[in-house]
Amino acid sequence: MTLEILTADSLAPLRHGFFTRRGGASSGIFTGLNCGEGSSDLREIVNINRARVADAMNVAPDHLQSVRQIHSADVAVVNAPLKERPRADAMVTATPGIALAILTADCQPVLFADVDAGVIGAAHAGWRGALDGVLEATVDAMVALGAARGNIHAVIGPSISQAAYEVSAEFADAFLTADAGHAQFFAPGAESRMQFDLTAFGLARLRCAGVGHAEWTGHCTYGDEDRFYSYRRTTHRGEADYGRLIASIRL
Repeated sequence: MTLEILTADSLAPLRHGFFTRRGGASSGIFTGLNCGEGSSDLREIVNINRARVADAMNVAPDHLQSVRQIHSADVAVVNAPLKERPRADAMVTATPGIALAILTADCQPVLFADVDAGVIGAAHAGWRGALDGVLEATVDAMVALGAARGNIHAVIGPSISQAAYEVSAEFADAFLTADAGHAQFFAPGAESRMQFDLTAFGLARLRCAGVGHAEWTGHCTYGDEDRFYSYRRTTHRGEADYGRLIASIRL
């Protein structure tokens, strides 16, 4: 099956994509393009999937760079293929031929580009990383490499939508304690639960960081099982593990 790659006009003409699960070699609960090396999927199959992504990005497999994601606000600067993956949740580069890649399964995959400056970034922004500032940190790191804040375009890829993201009152309190204005990202749910709008929160943080353009592709990972993996869907079903989607961008 051919890979399905979602793109954004605002990141053109750079090669980039939010890859769906279609077109991969994995089977069972991982069926599709599982690129998660931390999953219990067969390593050789994950490597085949990642090689297919590298080919689509027109780079060698060792130039498809990713990090050990830890739900932090840490950003790695990548000037050459990494010998070891750093613990971080975002990457930036001004080096042509390096494809930055982020793995997600409900969290926000965010691709950044200042085409004129030749600086790109990629971030994994779950609720914790977004609240702690991973998006702003990525923008700051791009500016340090020569990007102009107002020329940066940022696109949030397939993520869990508000309708599918039920959270506790205690979860909401963590946001409201940080800033009472964060109440706008929550809606009443069943009983005492709340519904959190992760992508609206991400877009707001990006715009406050001063990027010139920010958008969400509008795809919900939870609601479209045929195209996307979802940690929350897997949890609700009591399944043993879940696949990871990949998003990538290169100069």
